[in-house]
This record gives sequence, structure tokens and C-alpha cells, in this order.
Amino acid sequence: MSTTQTTPFVPIEFPVPETLETGEFRLRMLTVNDVVKDFDAVMSSIDHCKTIWPGSKWPTGLTLEQNLIDLGWHQKEFQIRQSFAYTVVDMAETRVLGCVYIDPSHRKGYDAVVSLWARQSELASGLEDRLFATVRDWIAEKWPFNNVAFPGRDIEWDAWKAIPVKGC
Repeated sequence: MSTTQTTPFVPIEFPVPETLETGEFRLRMLTVNDVVKDFDAVMSSIDHCKTIWPGSKWPTGLTLEQNLIDLGWHQKEFQIRQSFAYTVVDMAETRVLGCVYIDPSHRKGYDAVVSLWARQSELASGLEDRLFATVRDWIAEKWPFNNVAFPGRDIEWDAWKAIPVKGC
């Protein structure tokens, strides 16, 4: 996440999708109103979340208050078009099933980087694989990016980290 980016991540005329719906789940902007359900999803998926971003300590030590701050940050960045965090909820919006993050890439050759995770209890059902396939197609069809990376999915983490950083 970049806090110093002064221009929007996507063109101002691009209508950022508000939702993505399948028969199984809905993606919509992650907001502070999701804090309790999001916290439950994260805390019940700590071991899995650590595999999404190897080497990251998140979410170890996460508190409800810190999660609220994080969600507020994500919500504001979405509003100012610097990055886009979507919550993944069941169709009744009773449970958070995961999250999708669309961020500017700092690696040469890529304009966006997308990461996602599904609730650990849903992994055996294949939800995360279905979420990835759905998001990959949605990004390709609806978003204005030329080259998107899904580190840990379509490119191994070591290969991703070996790509030079833009401007270096």
C-alpha cells in the first residue's frame, strides 16, 4: 500500500466496480462497518493468512481496535482510488468469507498486484480456488490493467520478489 501516491491508481473516468456477485458470494468495498465479522474471519484463519504473504507476521497480535484502524485505512484508500480492498461475504452478508486486495504494483512490468484469501474453514470446499478464478476473470474483463500479478498463485513468491522495483 502506498501512502505517498498522489494520483489515483485507476483513471478518474474509470467506474470502479462496487460489487461482484456470484451465486455463492459477494465482493464489496471493505469498510469499518465490517470490523466484527472481518475480525472473526481473520482470527479464525491466522495460520492460513500467514501463507498468503510469506514472511509477514500479519495477523499475529491483531486486536479488534487495530483491525478497525486497518479497515478505515482500506476504506479511505478505496475512496481516493489508491487501492481497492473488497470484503468477500456470503449472499446474506452474515459472514465474511475472505478478502480481495487490488494494489498498485511496485515491480517492473506490472501495473497491479492482487492478493486474496478465504476463511480457513472454507478451504476444504475449494472456496479460495473459486474466488481466485472469479477474481482473475473479473480483473481481466472489468479493470483497466495491462499486466496483473497474483503473487503466490500465478507467480511464485521468490520469482515475484526477484523482479526489480520500479524506479530502481
